[in-house]
Amino acid sequence: MKNNHECDLKSCLLCQLCLKDWLPAIAVHKKNIPIKKGQSIFREGDPVKGIYFIYSGNVKVHKKWGETKELIIRFAKEGEILGHTGLGDDSHYPVSATALEPAIVCYIEMDFFESTLQVNNTLTYKLMRFMANELQESEKRVRNLVHMPVKGRIAQAFISLRNQFGANKDGFIAIELTRQDISSFAGASYETLFKVINEFTDEKLIEISGKGIRIINEALLKKLTDEVNS
Repeated sequence: MKNNHECDLKSCLLCQLCLKDWLPAIAVHKKNIPIKKGQSIFREGDPVKGIYFIYSGNVKVHKKWGETKELIIRFAKEGEILGHTGLGDDSHYPVSATALEPAIVCYIEMDFFESTLQVNNTLTYKLMRFMANELQESEKRVRNLVHMPVKGRIAQAFISLRNQFGANKDGFIAIELTRQDISSFAGASYETLFKVINEFTDEKLIEISGKGIRIINEALLKKLTDEVNS
């Protein structure tokens, strides 16, 4: 994790895709905010005031699911954008974002961000592609929640996490999550997740070490998702 709270103007999506001549304007308008583990960056229903980019740390983007549960929509890591779903006509965030670990976010007020989009065509195009891909993934998630058996959803969650965050030198997924967060990401109850993890471990599909998860047999995990993805 980066130790300097000041953005380097080159790490996040915004700075990478903007014109170099626009970077001084970003430097003037951005605000770097340290976020504690478990702290909300914004909450579902909050009025939209700006856009966030992750300078360091990992964040979960989640939504209320029923009266007491939450569904994790996605995980976001260093360099990625948060709050872009607030760009629509509804001036309230439709999701929440919470830090999974100590993080630093770069905050840009909405007026300046909209001016940035008008000036920087490459950023606008890439953001459009990103949002289209995110919409496709959301549609797949909804389909899976309705049609995929819970074991398949949990298998898909492990594969997705490994694909997004990679593995450490020991082969474990390079992010440690609570069992509650994994169950919220898979759309399963905590009790069901606990049972399925034990089954996957006994069947040598995964290995567990504390909060660490290592995929041993990806082919068999993928087979559990084939019923819907084929």
